[in-house]
Amino acid sequence: MVDQETARGQRAPASRWKQEPTLKEAILIWALVAVIFVATVSTLRPYLPLVRAYGDAGSYMQIAHAIRTWDFSGLQVKHFWGLPYAMALLSKLTGLREEASLLAVCATSSLITLVFAYRLWGGWVAVFISILNFYWVQLSFLGGSEPFFVALLLGSMLAIRKERWYLATLLASFATITRPLGVCLLLGIGAYLLWRRDWQRLAGAIGIGGVIGILYVLPLKLYLHDPLATVHSYGVLQSSSFPVFGIPFRAIIVGTLLYPSPWTNLIITFGWILLVVAGNIAMLSTKEFRAYARDHVAEVVFVGLYLYFLYSYNAPRLARGNFPRFAIPILPFVFLALLRWLPKDRRLLWCAAVIASPLAAFSAIGIQNLGR
Repeated sequence: MVDQETARGQRAPASRWKQEPTLKEAILIWALVAVIFVATVSTLRPYLPLVRAYGDAGSYMQIAHAIRTWDFSGLQVKHFWGLPYAMALLSKLTGLREEASLLAVCATSSLITLVFAYRLWGGWVAVFISILNFYWVQLSFLGGSEPFFVALLLGSMLAIRKERWYLATLLASFATITRPLGVCLLLGIGAYLLWRRDWQRLAGAIGIGGVIGILYVLPLKLYLHDPLATVHSYGVLQSSSFPVFGIPFRAIIVGTLLYPSPWTNLIITFGWILLVVAGNIAMLSTKEFRAYARDHVAEVVFVGLYLYFLYSYNAPRLARGNFPRFAIPILPFVFLALLRWLPKDRRLLWCAAVIASPLAAFSAIGIQNLGR
């Protein structure tokens, strides 16, 4: 009898670590990642100069400044302007500089994404998307459009769950003017309302999306003389005579063959490609996800459309190397589909947070630059 009680006492602590993380614990893990990442970067490099040089942050700050001052003279149009509008609004209300507003919007959006993901899919998925992807950590604490974009998407999905269709459409519209593939969720909302023959809400959703679109392109038309200036900027950035989307996986293969990369980069990017493909297989083959798809049609339409564009992006220099970043919006669904096979021990989550955050910092700075 004593031996059985002792054995139960030994098993109990281990079983507690198998329980799903609470929202409080998920937030603490997120905060730990933030502290370690910022501390590591600040130890190795001045933080704000790295923010200005990281990714597209410089362009977003220029656009936000132009919006805040409403002076578009000499502005080079790049990217969609949803994030700069949020930055400019925050800067106008608080007096923060563009760098600070960028960091505030991105870090806050990252935390909101964690909370929304927890409410949508639970603690495991919420923590997995917050700590495992180096790009996500960098974009959250150095600046980029993805945290704001994903927060809007998940907010829209929460509104869909509550059948607040106009709010869902509004948030998905804001997501679309942040990154163009937000239109996939708008189409998912429209497809579901059309399937339900809910003509009144469908008309309202179309009207909301149309108004947001008109308000977005109006300044571009008036001050830049091109209502599709941000759309056209993607063609310029691609610098290719081929269409933006082509045969699935073609650009990934061509880019790998034509543009050599370090073996570490190849391992990371192809690891994420294989993980996403494995998640797609699980989506199609598991009863649990098929049941989920029947209950959440708009979300699954978004996933299907987004995956097609993800695999078909026709820029060989970017399609493979930036795959982990481009895949961020559908990673919650990948982890959800693979959840039964993923390790679920909260001790591993804390260890992963401690390990992944400095590695994300090293990646942001560049391994070759660490010794300088």
